[in-house]
Amino acid sequence: MFKHLLVPTDGSDLSLQAVARAASFAKEAGARITLFYAEPDPPAAYMGMGTISAPHLDQDMHNRLDSAAKEILNAAEALVRDADVACQQVVSIGNKPHTVIIQAAEAHGCDLIFMASHGRRGLSGLLLGSETQNVLTHSQIPVLVYRGPKDASRES
Repeated sequence: MFKHLLVPTDGSDLSLQAVARAASFAKEAGARITLFYAEPDPPAAYMGMGTISAPHLDQDMHNRLDSAAKEILNAAEALVRDADVACQQVVSIGNKPHTVIIQAAEAHGCDLIFMASHGRRGLSGLLLGSETQNVLTHSQIPVLVYRGPKDASRES
């Protein structure tokens, strides 16, 4: 049914659990995976628009963000490769992760977005928002939400 999964990851434990489960799902379905990381756009103050302004700082910030993205995606790819599933890595830059997740899924021809939800509820969910909820609300591509094992510490 599904042949190409977009699996966003932020490097958190829950996100990596979702990657492992997505790899298992993809193996069973004969699907491939595009691992995705939404790299934040550096704050304007660090990009020469504010009080800190130097070309080497701009490049240093980009290098650090790129390095973090590679580290996160490489850890996720190891889980997918262990399941013997074909995958690729994609990074997009933007400060609205749900938007770049949907754009990446569309651009790469994915037919399912498989992502984790931290399960924030109540006031914390309202205040912090939910990228997963935003993807669910705005995506025309089906979304499978992985909640992970039940954990009493997430009940709030």
